[in-house]
Amino acid sequence: MHFLKFIWDPSKGIDILGFFTLHYYSLMWIVAFTIGFIVMKKIFKREGLSNESLDSLFIYSVIGIMVGARLGHVIFYQPELFKEDFFSIFLPFSFKNGIHFTGFQGLASHGAAIGMIISMYLYNKKVLHKSVIWILDRVVLPVAIGAVFVRIGNFINSEIVGKFTGTDFGVVFVQLGDTEPRHPAQLYEAICYIFVFLALMFFYWKTNKGKQQGFLFGLFLVLLWTVRFFVEFIKVAQVDERASWALNTGQLLSIPFIIIGLYFMFFYKPKKEIS
Repeated sequence: MHFLKFIWDPSKGIDILGFFTLHYYSLMWIVAFTIGFIVMKKIFKREGLSNESLDSLFIYSVIGIMVGARLGHVIFYQPELFKEDFFSIFLPFSFKNGIHFTGFQGLASHGAAIGMIISMYLYNKKVLHKSVIWILDRVVLPVAIGAVFVRIGNFINSEIVGKFTGTDFGVVFVQLGDTEPRHPAQLYEAICYIFVFLALMFFYWKTNKGKQQGFLFGLFLVLLWTVRFFVEFIKVAQVDERASWALNTGQLLSIPFIIIGLYFMFFYKPKKEIS
């Protein structure tokens, strides 16, 4: 059954005029934010909100998610950068052993989630003046579809890979020096996130659950982080774990998000109704 084994050895990006490379990973982030903007535009139109408030939302979202994702990766997975190469945390360059352009590498979804929540709090306080939960209930829709493209970017980069399958099924990541197939964990997540997005779209557009404050935000947390929790079982750990039988860092960080999601789905009661 060798047709089930896929050899993966792509280029890193598109060469532009011989002196700049547009990395596919960066391109996937651009696609994620672009599609997210389109989805959110339809939501804002339905809610009767202005294009000016949408433009502000886009800026707050990009900054919050990118900064949160980067800090989350460094704090949870690569804290040595604070001492060894501090400025590389915030800039697309490495300053260790000379200056090297690296692009924005090392982004953690847990940090992105925290960054999104903080940025939406600031956005609501400065621009929207509704409630943080109101905007979170809606912004999770574009975030869910954006996550699909981020994981595709990880696949193109041959990063966040799965464990060896031990069979002829899987993907051989040539750039990692592999000769045997691994689970394409990134694609497993991407496919599952499509269904997360479709579930959120269904409840927002076709049911009254979109009017129940906190439900969509909670559903997003439960679905997305449950996917992440189970896919972690076949992922290669990003940091050295304490024991092979223990939950890894990604799983431990996912559990609080799932619990918070269940709370917003079934127990959260807004202090007052906001139109």
